Amino acid sequence: MSIRHPGYRWPSLTLLGLCLGYAITTVLALPHLFTLPMLGLWLALAWGFRWGAPKQARAPDRVWPWSLFPLALWWLCVYVTNSYGRVDFPAILFHFQAGVTDHGGTGRILIAIVHTLAGIAMLAAFTWLVRVDHRWRLLEKVLVMFLLAFNPLLFGITRQGAAIVTEDGAWLDRRYIPPAIEAAPDNPPNLVLLYLESIEGTYADEARFGNVYDDIEALGQRGLVFHGVRQIENTGWTMGGMIASQCGTPLMPAGLIHDNQFEPLHHVVPGVNCLGDLLDAQGYQLMFMGGASLQFAGKGLFYQGHGFDRMLGREQLEKRLEDPAYVNSWGVNDDSLLDMAVDEIRELAETPQPFAFVGLTLSGHPPYGYPAQSCYDRQGEFDGVNILYSVQCSAFLARRFIERLDNEGLLKNTLVVVASDHLSMKNSAWQRLIEGPRENTLIMFGNGLPQGVIQREASTVDTLPTLLEAMGFSIPSHRAGLGASLLSPAQTLVERHGLEGFNERLLEERALQQRLWKQADDMPPPTNTQP
Repeated sequence: MSIRHPGYRWPSLTLLGLCLGYAITTVLALPHLFTLPMLGLWLALAWGFRWGAPKQARAPDRVWPWSLFPLALWWLCVYVTNSYGRVDFPAILFHFQAGVTDHGGTGRILIAIVHTLAGIAMLAAFTWLVRVDHRWRLLEKVLVMFLLAFNPLLFGITRQGAAIVTEDGAWLDRRYIPPAIEAAPDNPPNLVLLYLESIEGTYADEARFGNVYDDIEALGQRGLVFHGVRQIENTGWTMGGMIASQCGTPLMPAGLIHDNQFEPLHHVVPGVNCLGDLLDAQGYQLMFMGGASLQFAGKGLFYQGHGFDRMLGREQLEKRLEDPAYVNSWGVNDDSLLDMAVDEIRELAETPQPFAFVGLTLSGHPPYGYPAQSCYDRQGEFDGVNILYSVQCSAFLARRFIERLDNEGLLKNTLVVVASDHLSMKNSAWQRLIEGPRENTLIMFGNGLPQGVIQREASTVDTLPTLLEAMGFSIPSHRAGLGASLLSPAQTLVERHGLEGFNERLLEERALQQRLWKQADDMPPPTNTQP
């Protein structure tokens, strides 16, 4: 059958119109229903200009379009944006370096397959159009430059390269104050730090989200609630968020400075001291627990390399479950995780040393969440897609966990911190989330903190110095890393330079990146001492 066969024309043009409309609505964060009017406009233009059937047609040319590769890159960009809300090149780079094994995103495999098949079909339809319509053979050569110049996926690559030749690649490094403890209280408090996966403070807006955040607000009434904690670049995924809040610096991937580019990392930000290093030097017992695998994204490596004595993840916790089948694709469900966390904290409290417990939930993980059975019993049936159900579930389990610790007397002389690890990536409530400014959850109570609200323009790098001062430690100039204590008058970098100004400097930074990964390639792999 000839490639100019009329039966190819409208199916090919319709497919191209659907792909174009889907790409535009995805990148511009518009409802996908707008794909249909865009398809109508595309088909109207195709009919008016006789695309695929020009009046003065030339002989078909079996060429391969120059823009096939740029189109494929754009389709990859569309898939990433549709999955996560934006293209975050540093996150992609770090996960490839630190490891993506044992991830829980198996539910996205089918979506990835559908996107791949649609992309192949789109490239085939575009190839047909270029071959049968000489006007498109000329146009698509210009299209190549447009596709390459405006692909967000390529912005990150060019920014990484630009950081090497920037005139001032040490702006942030000059403002970096190595985290240190100058003086400790006579009776150092314990610490319970609970990260709630993707449960950002934006959900407190009842006009948009109803009462799903009520249990977190109830916890906030116990102490201090911090409003205005924004998300800066390189902190928008779990490891990025935890490192920002514990090390006082964004997680800048090893990138081009990493010598062993094609080997996995053996250490995570070994060049800086973080919360674990500081508390370890003060004689604390340190423990991390999370329901997902410790192998994913270098999580276990980070905690092991920064002073933690024990790390428990999916590999260790699954063995303790009464029902081995009661897991989700990421790992152990949060009700099981937090029940086991109470047991671990009970044991920690019996020892003479102060302790720090860091936990990470997963109920709120986008796009739909992973609510636990305890939430089904309380909230009723889950439709499988409503992220607000999962947000409410995560908030309920967090409050129940804290109240259990309190009722058992395990929070005496203890600072409790409840925080989101980062803002949520794309989920089923995305359009409502992006309607206005967003902020992270940050709540602290215990250890004599008063009740109240602190409104500051800040970011998660300010969590570390704030947490240290809330524990009663004295730190240099109320600062640690790039952060400033929100309990002090010290200005945050967001207050002084604005969120955009901070991000612009971060994208140009070179010296701080080198500081984070100093000696990473010279250090031997860590010895696994995990039980």
